[in-house]
Amino acid sequence: MGRTIGIAATLLLVFAAVAGIMLKIMPGPLKDSDYLVIGTVATLATMLALFLIFVRTSGKKSNVFFKRRKKS
Repeated sequence: MGRTIGIAATLLLVFAAVAGIMLKIMPGPLKDSDYLVIGTVATLATMLALFLIFVRTSGKKSNVFFKRRKKS
């Protein structure tokens, strides 16, 4: 339970940080499409962070993406 809360908090922090950085970087005045781009980039960064967390903390350290078939 604690690990799940930690991962969720980390992902929320990543989303907020990326969205905040994008809001500062984008020149004003912002249109609706600018907010859409900011949300999309922040979501992409959050999903990438989630993927990296799951790959790094997976039980199997070798062959995360590939599964060996039994020879018949």
